[in-house]
Amino acid sequence: MTPSVDAEARSSRDRRDVTKALAALALGGFGIGVTEFATMGLLPQMAESFGVSIPATGNAITFYALGVVVGAPLIVSLAARLPRKGLLMGLMVALAVGNVLSAVAPSASLLVAARFVAGLPHGAFFGVAAVVAAALVPPGRRGRAVARIMIGLTIANLAGVPVATAVGQQVGWRSAYWAVAVIAVVTALAVHRYVPRIAATHGASIVGELRAFGRLQVWFALVTGMIGFGGMFAVYSYISPTTTEVTGLPEAAVPWMLAVFGLGQTVGALIGGRFVDRSVLGSVIGSLIASSSVLALFGLTATLPVLAVVSVFLIGFTSQVLAGALQVHLMDASPDAPSLASASNHSALNIANAAGAWLGGLAITAGWGYASTTWVGVALSLTGLAVALLSVVVARASRSRVLAPAGAPRTRG
Repeated sequence: MTPSVDAEARSSRDRRDVTKALAALALGGFGIGVTEFATMGLLPQMAESFGVSIPATGNAITFYALGVVVGAPLIVSLAARLPRKGLLMGLMVALAVGNVLSAVAPSASLLVAARFVAGLPHGAFFGVAAVVAAALVPPGRRGRAVARIMIGLTIANLAGVPVATAVGQQVGWRSAYWAVAVIAVVTALAVHRYVPRIAATHGASIVGELRAFGRLQVWFALVTGMIGFGGMFAVYSYISPTTTEVTGLPEAAVPWMLAVFGLGQTVGALIGGRFVDRSVLGSVIGSLIASSSVLALFGLTATLPVLAVVSVFLIGFTSQVLAGALQVHLMDASPDAPSLASASNHSALNIANAAGAWLGGLAITAGWGYASTTWVGVALSLTGLAVALLSVVVARASRSRVLAPAGAPRTRG
């Protein structure tokens, strides 16, 4: 074998190894996606089994999100010096435990507590997995590598969540959580087999990781996600009753509507990674503009089945582009503490989850109807857009001050 052929063979093996590693990480994303979003499709069944209202059962969504918010920075900071591979495996075991507790919960209050436990490893897994994925590919392909992991989440919405919802409607909602527990164990084994050993960042420590929170652009990105992404969750948290009560479709159509959302997310992940590799901030701002527009479209067309389906597809598409763009933006904003910054993105997105579900629930409880959640979503997306634009203005002003020659006169305004 000539040297060039040998090098080509090694390169081909390396690409296959990277593909297997990313697939293992994506499987974890699939399990997380099912456990997070299947709850939304099964809210009516959960409410009926416990004898409580749908908005009350929505607390299971809120507390899962709060588990992500708490778990992401806490776990990543405490595990700053641990090898990434072992940490990822441990997080999957924790996910399995949280879902077993959810599956056996005997009351609504204990289900809420179990969902909090299940949410703890969510953000830490995605944050560390994104850093590992970025380390496995050249710098110019980071956006696509992160998107490959997120495809697991989108396929969950495309296939896993609709199937879990349909099965849950027929044999009981607890089956969805049992299935996720199995997926989490399989993921831990796949990570052990295919993900290479990657040490923690040299000199990593709790204090070092926490320095990420001292950067203004990190906070701008987190607040953008907290508010802007809440727009999608205000609508999607109640997509099941909206489909039946507003669009007028039968309950059997709910899994299909969830699949349409997942298809939009999958297409968004496939295309969005290329957008992010071209312009990270441009992708953040563009996706927020698009998100505001499609949420408004859904608000205007929710009573028309065909247009409602198109709107739900577009909501999934724009939300996934935004998620991937924010992930890479945070890694760029904190290069010496990428794990914490990356994991914190999922804390921010799950604050958005909790806030969106809560604000949407308030609108419904106030008697404005399920369609009112779309206008809550538009307001949140536009506010997130305003924060993102402000971050650009502040970043440019900061660069101008740094580049201005010493002694140069300062302009007013």
